[in-house]
Amino acid sequence: MSAESTLPPTSNHTADFNHPLPLHIATLTCVRTGKAMPFAREQMSAIDKAPIKDPVAVNFMGLATDEQADRRHHGGPLKAVHQMPTATYALINNEFDLKVRVGTLGENLTTEAVNGLPEMDESTVCVGDIFQYGDEQVNGSDSVQLRIVQPRRPCYKINDQIGQFKAKQLPNIASWVSKQGIAGWYFQVERAGMLDANLPVYLVERPYPFATLEKLWQLSNSKERVAADEIEPWLAIDCLEESWKTVLQKKIKKS
Repeated sequence: MSAESTLPPTSNHTADFNHPLPLHIATLTCVRTGKAMPFAREQMSAIDKAPIKDPVAVNFMGLATDEQADRRHHGGPLKAVHQMPTATYALINNEFDLKVRVGTLGENLTTEAVNGLPEMDESTVCVGDIFQYGDEQVNGSDSVQLRIVQPRRPCYKINDQIGQFKAKQLPNIASWVSKQGIAGWYFQVERAGMLDANLPVYLVERPYPFATLEKLWQLSNSKERVAADEIEPWLAIDCLEESWKTVLQKKIKKS
């Protein structure tokens, strides 16, 4: 039986493409994890992720075989799983004349759209969205449900990671990615289970259809103050990570 008929009822919200939820929107094309390794500046990092062939368990801290060297800034319940569109690589490579491969910049999940629907990217996913990876059971365990709680903020490790593969001095790519708002997003784990490549991906809840990551980046990067009535709905999103609310609060135009 398909997940469309077995998933529990959700809210009355529908996706922007005017289909009822749950909606089969993509296929999980690859699952990646990384090990902490010696990195630039005499530090450790697990930013370089490699595809895994076997199913992997996911709990509230993330993928069981994934590591984070800097637990202060990476990993944890509000950064448990990272997904990024593969199109981000094409944008970086075209802009800076590079050949950075998918997986180099730390994402755990990549997907491919199905049924003529748009790809999962910052313009089509929203804060609060819950996605289910797989039908009800995957390898005898529950399918994973993940909720978007924040975009990823690029850090200097993107520059150092890419810089390892180029002899010439590179510009601040991390800053450019941040200005474009194309670094993907972090999930909080709503339901633990198993992940494996080629699983169907379902959008099961969209409580805040106005809250695309693209719009969040636009507001956060705005050099101008913004009317309070445009910011306040974002501040009311319970699952939005608090540091983003702090940024938005400071953008409110003073009366």
